[in-house]
Amino acid sequence: MAGRNYIFDTIKSVFKTFGYAQIDTPAMENLSTLLGKYGEEGDKLLFRILNSGDAFGKVNFDSFKDSDGAVNSVALSKEVCEKGLRYDLTVPFARYVVQHQNEISFPFKRFQIQPVWRADRPQKGRYREFYQCDVDVIGSNSQLNELELVQIVDKVFALLDVRVLVKINNRKVLTGFAEVCGFPDKVVDITVAIDKLDKIGLDAVKDEMREKGLTESAIAVIEQILALSGSTAEKIASMRSLMNGGSASGLVSETGLKGLDELEELFGLIDAAGISSPVEIDLSLARGLNYYTGAIFEVKALDFAIGSICGGGRYDNLTGIFGLPGMSGVGISFGADRIYDVLSGLDKFPKGLKSSTTLLFANMGVDEARYVLPVAKALRDRGVAVEVYPESSKLKKQFDYADRKNIPFLSITGANEMEAGKINVKNLVSGEQKVFEKADIESIMDFLAL
Repeated sequence: MAGRNYIFDTIKSVFKTFGYAQIDTPAMENLSTLLGKYGEEGDKLLFRILNSGDAFGKVNFDSFKDSDGAVNSVALSKEVCEKGLRYDLTVPFARYVVQHQNEISFPFKRFQIQPVWRADRPQKGRYREFYQCDVDVIGSNSQLNELELVQIVDKVFALLDVRVLVKINNRKVLTGFAEVCGFPDKVVDITVAIDKLDKIGLDAVKDEMREKGLTESAIAVIEQILALSGSTAEKIASMRSLMNGGSASGLVSETGLKGLDELEELFGLIDAAGISSPVEIDLSLARGLNYYTGAIFEVKALDFAIGSICGGGRYDNLTGIFGLPGMSGVGISFGADRIYDVLSGLDKFPKGLKSSTTLLFANMGVDEARYVLPVAKALRDRGVAVEVYPESSKLKKQFDYADRKNIPFLSITGANEMEAGKINVKNLVSGEQKVFEKADIESIMDFLAL
């Protein structure tokens, strides 16, 4: 929790400097809110909650049987499960905006730090329950919002002392892939396949596209696009040529050209803003969520092998699903648990983080304990974390306790100090030891601040 709170506090502090306000949404949402927003694979990972009471009592199982007599479990689950655990924070946020549209000012800038759940197979960097730290702005089409998200990423990871690479693409460009290869109706299939490029390799991606019905000539066009290299400007220029009839198909994609215009504008803003982290255009970046319509982002740690630690994008009509059309938004999500793994693996957590206590008063006896209690209270009143050891045990045991808890300061105040009206404090890290007047709390505070 100390490490997790360090991550939360760092991220939260940056969110606030950009003017974002915090909200919470329930862990549980109606399945009708969640289903169909994450693609077919995402729907499979939704945790469904059984209806309360006798959920199966009135179910006619015969109506859910197929021709072989087997029960269709997917259809049955919709009958007995009306709610589910949230899969991410973006869809609940869209529902929240529609519900409270008359109470909030647009553009609405919010952040959210809460757990989400996915019925996945746990493995390194992948969990069934994990925290997301989301920041979104909704009600504005300006690409200054996209720039702001890149600035937030840059600032957060600078504070955490983690080198990252920011990858950016545009969903309209991916739509252009499908249009120039002659399969505009296969954009989702193409996107899902391309999104796996880093994990399964190009040959496997091509096999998946063949399975989805793409021809060899169409696959060749997509492969040509994925093979583009060079600077951002060179990639955009090459893509512009391909989208404007320069591919083997000769087809033009107006949507793809619009996406390239947006990428060009965004990278111009990034250059002007002076982002420290490397930022690159990645034409294979797809991100599998169906609701993205514009810029898409992914952040990778450069010095630690793990999946993306941050991702997001623009969604033009997510609120329209809930009855509020024309409300464009853009957001990015920090994966706190993966960031925790990165900081642990790189030993980047502050050294004193595990210590929740600054000063331990050793217990030298009943009278001595009573003597230090007012000092402990005065220090706590000033915000210092203080413990008084509960038993009058051997000093070695009390030293060991301070050592195990990484407590940096120890006070051994015995009969001699009591008689002189003094407080003895030792820095366990440096070995420095000082004696203070009992009433001189400010001097003790100064010593503890070393």
